[in-house]
Order: sequence, then structure tokens, then C-alpha cells
Amino acid sequence: MASLSDTELSNKKLAAGLLGIFLGAFGIHKFVLGFNTPAIIMLVLTIATCGFAGFVMGIIGLIEGIIYLTKTPEEFKEIYIDGQRGWF
Repeated sequence: MASLSDTELSNKKLAAGLLGIFLGAFGIHKFVLGFNTPAIIMLVLTIATCGFAGFVMGIIGLIEGIIYLTKTPEEFKEIYIDGQRGWF
């Protein structure tokens, strides 16, 4: 994977964090980070259960968004960009 500049990394971290907080039930934050399988799981569960599982997915997204925003850029890159850690 191509190396991200500091600005690109900060933008990706901010976008993923805010999307996790506000649209976490739909897994949009995971699409931003390139974690397509976990994102599709979250999206399908939310839609297939007519939103009932969306509450749980929303809580997961909220937690992940907060985690993304509280990590330093170096930690974020190491864990989520380089390490490809898909959940929490």
C-alpha cells in the first residue's frame, strides 16, 4: 500500500472517526478505511433487521469512532492502516 502523507492520514482518521460516530450503524467508517467485509456485515445487519440490529451496530460505530479520534496519528496508522485491524 502506498504511504500516506501526514495530511492524508489525519484526514482519513478524522473522516473515519466522525463517520463512525454519526453513521456507525451503516459501517460507512469501515468503507473509508478499506475494511469492506466488516462494513458490509454492519450494513446488511442493519438493513436486514429493519434497524433493530442497527442500534447495536450504532453503538459499535460510536465506540470505534471515539477510539479512532483518540489515537495518535502514529498509533492510528500502525493499527488500522498498516495492521489492517478491522474491529475495535
